[in-house]
Amino acid sequence: MTEHPEKSADKSVLNPRDFDIFEFARSGREAAGVVRLSQLPRMLNEVPADAPDRDTAFTWQAAGFKQQELQDDGTEGPQPYLRLAIHGGAWLTCQRCLAPYEQAFNADAVFRIVQTEEEADEFPLDDDEVEVIVGSRQFDLVDLIEEELLLALPLVPKHEVCPAIHESLASGADGADGVDSVDDVPEQEIESEERVNPFAALESLKKDGPDSKH
Repeated sequence: MTEHPEKSADKSVLNPRDFDIFEFARSGREAAGVVRLSQLPRMLNEVPADAPDRDTAFTWQAAGFKQQELQDDGTEGPQPYLRLAIHGGAWLTCQRCLAPYEQAFNADAVFRIVQTEEEADEFPLDDDEVEVIVGSRQFDLVDLIEEELLLALPLVPKHEVCPAIHESLASGADGADGVDSVDDVPEQEIESEERVNPFAALESLKKDGPDSKH
């Protein structure tokens, strides 16, 4: 049974770099803030040098709560949880046209907070709805935010529609005319190749059958 977060009467400003995440969850506290890309060195490495803005901002909201779960001794006890939502954008390099483009990030994750790495290793890996983090009395939420943004990076960053194709892709690396991927082939060319008469192969088989005359 989930115990919904109760809004804490404590309105003190949370230091996202150093706070007691166990107390945060037990008391059902909530917090929100802004983190800039310049505070996230690993994410900043993903931003091209010629990006229009290399120091974009992300907003975050965090909420702690408890959930009753079965303990090792067979009794039920409160397990601390954290919900974290992150929204914002960062400039990445499009792998199709090699120009910067702005990628939106919208992450929303729930974390089960455990005491040790051993507990984290024992958590079942097939639970896709909940992640596990090792908590502390001096927890760094900014580091967790960066981890979630890195996980949310697209496998192949690219525009939905490129404004232009880079000359090295349009002509090929050796200067020959061509493209490097099917993404660069005009749709009408792909469609014309796919529109093959489905009965053409059948007619060919009839002509080459055992009763055919050569």
